[in-house]
Amino acid sequence: MSRVGKMPISIPSGVDLKIAESGIEVKGPKGVLKLATHPAIAVSVDDNTVSVTPVDDSRIARQQHGLRRTLLANAVDGVTKGFNKTLEVIGVGYKVNVQGNTVVLSVGFSHPVNFELPAGIQAKAEGNKLTVSGCDKQAVGEVAAQIRRVRPPEPYKGKGIKYTDETIRRKAGKSGGKK
Repeated sequence: MSRVGKMPISIPSGVDLKIAESGIEVKGPKGVLKLATHPAIAVSVDDNTVSVTPVDDSRIARQQHGLRRTLLANAVDGVTKGFNKTLEVIGVGYKVNVQGNTVVLSVGFSHPVNFELPAGIQAKAEGNKLTVSGCDKQAVGEVAAQIRRVRPPEPYKGKGIKYTDETIRRKAGKSGGKK
């Protein structure tokens, strides 16, 4: 049995959790998230805790046990606290702006790159830092990765878009000596 799956999830006040055949709906102050259920996993609510148990001892049930518990715990955390990723734009003349629902990136191309944010995701620019936030952990990570893909950091000067906690492996440039 999964060690992660055995741990109960506490439901904070202000969070409403509904279990149906089609899925689980988690509603909180930051938004609403819907999760799909798996037939090999049973979800039960007792007072202010949720527990996830496998229906049988099959391989698929064991695989899904910890996964479904983690997805549900992330949904509860997302609707209460939310998730965010911070990106840093490094380079001479590189800028980032947020205009409504669009992130405008000036990262060394002949034109600014406009990135439309999906529903439920917000962005805030402060100087050369861009913070992407929302209640869905997977969506926040995916949007941050797509923005980073516009201009990934290069290893010689370190110019580009990187996560703030990311370290760039630097390479030495050309050596100018003759043979």
